[in-house]
Amino acid sequence: MKKNYKEYLSDITTFVFDVDGVFTDGTLLISEKGELLRKMSVKDGYALKTAVDRGYNVCIITGGTNEGVRERLKGLGVTDIYMGAHHKVEQLDEYLDIYDINPDNVVYMGDDMPDIPPMKMVKLATCPQNAIPEVKVISDYVSHKNGGDGCVRDIIEQVLKVRGDWNSNFSAQND
Repeated sequence: MKKNYKEYLSDITTFVFDVDGVFTDGTLLISEKGELLRKMSVKDGYALKTAVDRGYNVCIITGGTNEGVRERLKGLGVTDIYMGAHHKVEQLDEYLDIYDINPDNVVYMGDDMPDIPPMKMVKLATCPQNAIPEVKVISDYVSHKNGGDGCVRDIIEQVLKVRGDWNSNFSAQND
């Protein structure tokens, strides 16, 4: 019998996220100059920065190549960012190897077909509410929040609360 996902939360030390469809709603706005614009939630940013500040490992693996996304994530303290990743298992393997991270301590959140193989490698596979059906069916947890609308914060906050690292009373951080 499969365990309830909540039984794994206390073991999580590492967060791995896709970007488009997870940090964003998957929509691309195209400017007159051809720039691709994305919208991200500041609530996700706050939770991400809190996780980094509390010493959790955070890795981004995305097929996208937008340098603005990289700068946003770096500004939140994320240093491990793999962009242009189309075979995400390779980047996940490399990341876990570099930091000697056990896959049993990892949560991965993705929303589309390229995320399925790395999701199968970790203990806790998660996705936003608006992920594709193929991702939802393999997920241990489907957030009640959509991509770009707080799903990142949802899973980070759950882990940090269970591990005693979430405190809503500490002073606001820049996000």
